[in-house]
Amino acid sequence: MRTKVEFPSQGQNLAGLLETPERAIRAYVLFAHCFTCGKDIAAASRISRFLVQHGFAVFRFDFTGLGNSDGDFANTNFSSNTEDLIAAAYFLEQNYQAPQLLIGHSLGGAAVLAMADKLPAVKAVVTIGAPFEASHVMHNFNAHLDTIDTDGQAQVNLGPRKFTIKKQFLDDLRNQTTDHIKQLDKALLVMHSPIDLTVDISDAEKIYKAAMHPKSFVSLDSADHLLTKSIDSEYVAQTISGWASRYIPELKTETPTLEKGHVLVSEVDHKFQQDVFSDSHHWYADEPVEMGGQNTGPDPYEHLLAALGACTAMTIRMYANHKKLPLEHVEVSLSHERNYINDAETSEDEHSKIEALIRKVQLVGPLTDADKERLMQIADRCPVHKTLYNNPHVITTIVE
Repeated sequence: MRTKVEFPSQGQNLAGLLETPERAIRAYVLFAHCFTCGKDIAAASRISRFLVQHGFAVFRFDFTGLGNSDGDFANTNFSSNTEDLIAAAYFLEQNYQAPQLLIGHSLGGAAVLAMADKLPAVKAVVTIGAPFEASHVMHNFNAHLDTIDTDGQAQVNLGPRKFTIKKQFLDDLRNQTTDHIKQLDKALLVMHSPIDLTVDISDAEKIYKAAMHPKSFVSLDSADHLLTKSIDSEYVAQTISGWASRYIPELKTETPTLEKGHVLVSEVDHKFQQDVFSDSHHWYADEPVEMGGQNTGPDPYEHLLAALGACTAMTIRMYANHKKLPLEHVEVSLSHERNYINDAETSEDEHSKIEALIRKVQLVGPLTDADKERLMQIADRCPVHKTLYNNPHVITTIVE
């Protein structure tokens, strides 16, 4: 599932994209893209997609002044990029869960290294083609350094686009240190290609040597800096997923032993996501994202409607088959409404509201009017309908 979001950072609204798996979420990942790139660059998209298949929820966004985010790139710098990352992590923590894994590509790798210690929930950090020093990025505009220092700014071609680079950007890069790498109290995976023409593999060696254990290094062999080949992005994602399992274990759902006809509901994320078990099945219940859930399963009312709809269709089918009626297909659509009784004197009374389950049955086949009428009568005999109609009592006890 892909959800577009916006979140505030340093007075600007930044555009983000959250991708979540259609099952329990193993952990949230915050992804930092490369210098002047965007959240939709091919490598970021592919890595995210593969990680989602392995149960991770991946959040990536456009830094200030890039892509669909507000702000002027000319007024940003490396320090502001790290502030954007902290704001993104805070957004995840407030609205979903704090990220446990940071991934940074190229200069994004240097950025996640610089801010990882500010996020206590983070257990592991991955860099892909990252420079040892943030100032490495200055090689992209070496020919303009004197102009920038003298005139305060210059127009620089970076790929197919022109960017304004100001002196404050250079000054900020020159003031960055690498002390934080040695102090990194997280597991670290350094990934780099030996033929990277943008950031030499010697930078990976420096990062690896500076960091304390636990740390790992993986060579990306024939990959280019931007991981333009799909096979390289998939390899990166698969490697990250396997490596991270030591620090972020895969979710293992223990299936309880239940008697037939019994259901067990148990919290997953201690928000809205629930494990639902029967004697032989497992599924999820959840709330939509706009309600604070992760939308990994139907909400409670959808479960209720599904129970009534499924029971209705099954009961009709059972009767039609028994009577050999020419019923080719049955379809039941349902909705839930809560309306005020149309009474001027009581319409403001909370207790005057009525609950209504709207059930629409479609019967397909060469049925007579008498057949249809009889099948509609049978629909009301479905066990779930009878249970709801009989106003059942819910008997609740606490289990010690």
